Amino acid sequence: MICSGASINYFSLMRTLFAVSLGVALFLALRVEGARAQAKPAPVFTHADTIRGSNTPQRAWWDVAFYDLHVKVNSADSSISGHNAITYRILKPAKEMQIDLQVPLVVDSIVQEGLELSARRDGNAFFVTLISPQPKGARKTVTVYYHGKPAVAVNAPWDGGFVWARDSLARPWIATANEGTGASVWWPNKDISSDEPDSQRVALTVPDSLIDVSNGRLRDTTLNADNATTYDWFVSNPINNYNVTVNAGRYAYFSDAYEGERGKLTLDFYPIDYHLDSARAQFQQVKPMLQCFESWFGPFPWYEDGFKLVETPYVGMEHQSAISYGNHYKNGYSRSAGAPHDRSGTGHGLLWDYIIIHESAHEWWGNNITMKDAADMWIHESFATYAEGLFTECQQGRRAGAEYTIGLRKTVRNDEPIVGVYGVNHEGSSDMYNKGANILHTIRQLVDDDARWRGILRGLGKTYWHQTVSGKQVEDYISRQSGRNLSKFFDQYMRTTKIPVLEYKLDGPRLSYRWNNVVRGFAMPVKVTTSPNTFTWIQPTESWKTTTVKLTRPEDFRVDENFYVVAKDLLRPATDSTTARIAR
Repeated sequence: MICSGASINYFSLMRTLFAVSLGVALFLALRVEGARAQAKPAPVFTHADTIRGSNTPQRAWWDVAFYDLHVKVNSADSSISGHNAITYRILKPAKEMQIDLQVPLVVDSIVQEGLELSARRDGNAFFVTLISPQPKGARKTVTVYYHGKPAVAVNAPWDGGFVWARDSLARPWIATANEGTGASVWWPNKDISSDEPDSQRVALTVPDSLIDVSNGRLRDTTLNADNATTYDWFVSNPINNYNVTVNAGRYAYFSDAYEGERGKLTLDFYPIDYHLDSARAQFQQVKPMLQCFESWFGPFPWYEDGFKLVETPYVGMEHQSAISYGNHYKNGYSRSAGAPHDRSGTGHGLLWDYIIIHESAHEWWGNNITMKDAADMWIHESFATYAEGLFTECQQGRRAGAEYTIGLRKTVRNDEPIVGVYGVNHEGSSDMYNKGANILHTIRQLVDDDARWRGILRGLGKTYWHQTVSGKQVEDYISRQSGRNLSKFFDQYMRTTKIPVLEYKLDGPRLSYRWNNVVRGFAMPVKVTTSPNTFTWIQPTESWKTTTVKLTRPEDFRVDENFYVVAKDLLRPATDSTTARIAR
């Protein structure tokens, strides 16, 4: 978005205020860190968590090839009915198959090759007894027929299920959101993120007054005898389960195109009809966003399926090729119709639409590259949040981008690790957003070569194109391509709640320094001032080191604020402006 003159003045004012206030804000955040960063009690997991979150023997033997999903949405009684034909490849012979569907939904029948199969239910999973042979290498299809009233998402997208809403003209407005909860909250599937279909059909039948927008391309529209309309969408690429979506409302439509790295990308926009003019204005941010992200991350991953923004009755979600948008056509972040805010507190985030930028970034981070296990959700959220700073950099300059990301630190709780517990559908701390962005920003400083850093980000997308990955794969790739062994770095920032403390003693020209509050073997280099306003690399370890500096005043010593660390002066008493401060 091109800034107006008023915006430029505002931006300059906010930069000045930021420079004055961030040091105090970050210090105060650190002061309360000890009180609020108490480790959470260790979570207790159940048998149901293992069934939901692990690659059970009844899942491991088959690989999803295609989902053919048909669902009728009944707004009159908030119910759904339908079937999903699951085509799969057999990796090894087996007799029992796990298919997930959450209560209170009911399975009517499960059919393969004309035969109805029996199944035992264990909570939210059905274990189906197969009759026909399942030879290795063969492809088979099993169809699950079901109905019921799915869980209602009262606080979407933070809880999962259906949203049965009304627009401002009291017309039905229906949507789904189920990240974390799982796609099986409304349709039967193999509800684990490590297995995606190669492609998928999404055929949604809705009351005839409504238009349904789902993932991929619209192939057909059919008016049925009961005056309901079926919208037949097709996704020609792999898609993770929670991204499959229903959006049914009284939509208007307009389109555009973007000439990107892989040619022409179609842009389709579906606002509620009375918001058409607002959408035409606000969605102009899409093209500069795509240009920025393609530059940093590589080509948009879904040229075949297109880019869509669809207005929803909740704030937003990264549904692949059909991004949910509910930010009230305002810049900043607006969870309600009230005044939007900038999560960084710098003012930079008020110059762009948070939902357009953050949720679109997930097309690369979360949709193109998808976590195998919920414990590695940081792959989705850390990179998408970091992308906010990169977009700020694209629009407002490098300094502004850094300030935006650094500003996010004040919200970090450090109450539990970013990496969750594997095999039980357990995400780590929500610090994966803002702390995760600052971890990536710190790695950029360590790489110390923007061309190489851009190559790492683009290389991740190319190497793991349309794949599911583990956190370790991402960590190892960054280590290899950066030329640094970052294993201790990731252990420190991702698997503990401790922020590295650079302890130092400045006695005349003699500077002594070491790392404290770190994992064994942590030895991250960092930039500090060894002469006024000049940053130089030092190589701290857990042992004391010394060097000579040219600083006339102790307060002239600073750690480069781009490193997410704490600086602690051991020779001077703690005050609000000197010791134990996040690098500033």
